[in-house]
Amino acid sequence: MTAPSSNSFLNKLAQGITLLLIASIFFALGLWQLDRAKILKESLNTATQVSTAFVDLESITAPRQEIPVDAINRWVKVSGHYVADFKAPNQVDGDGTGSDWHVGLLQVGTDKGILVVRGLWSERLLNPDISQAMVIDIQGQLLATQSADHSLNGGGVISRLDSSVIVGLTDLDLFDGYLLASAESHAGSKLIRQRPTPEKLSSRIPGFYWQHLSYVVIWWLMAGVVLYLPFYRRRVAS
Repeated sequence: MTAPSSNSFLNKLAQGITLLLIASIFFALGLWQLDRAKILKESLNTATQVSTAFVDLESITAPRQEIPVDAINRWVKVSGHYVADFKAPNQVDGDGTGSDWHVGLLQVGTDKGILVVRGLWSERLLNPDISQAMVIDIQGQLLATQSADHSLNGGGVISRLDSSVIVGLTDLDLFDGYLLASAESHAGSKLIRQRPTPEKLSSRIPGFYWQHLSYVVIWWLMAGVVLYLPFYRRRVAS
């Protein structure tokens, strides 16, 4: 009788350890999901608290590297020469207005470049006295590269605001992302034209934040079910 009793005890111990292990995994998954929700909320709050002070472009990012997360949407200033012009069709600004945009390739220093949204394509012939030899001072918002095509490349047309689509057209070391110019000037004189408005940042927590929290409840509910199973079996057996 000793051996069967010993085996029964070991089986129950193994089952208990297994149940505790499974419940611990579910509980840990709940903690992980809760941490994801917290990080998401903090990142969204940070994204809507972008400083409005202008900083030098090269103080927050550099050519040939992915744009840092904390540099996205920052207001920057930079000076250089426009060395090429492109048409970016079917763009939509922060007010939901669709139009074709005039995009310039700004040479910064001797070997760096960045795409700059200067205004509307229909106004590209404004300021005809501005030449490539002139230094243009720019203020604008640094935005992340577009991932979706809005048209086809070719003939001075770029499919999206992305330095990779022009990498074969220039020897400059290109910055990731692009500038949405809010002001341009030469020798103190402003270049007047209509500027596309930046996309408005929202502080609203999107639906998947609450989905994270619902998963927390589900994981912990499953952990509770696993721990309750032995008591349920014993109750049914009695």
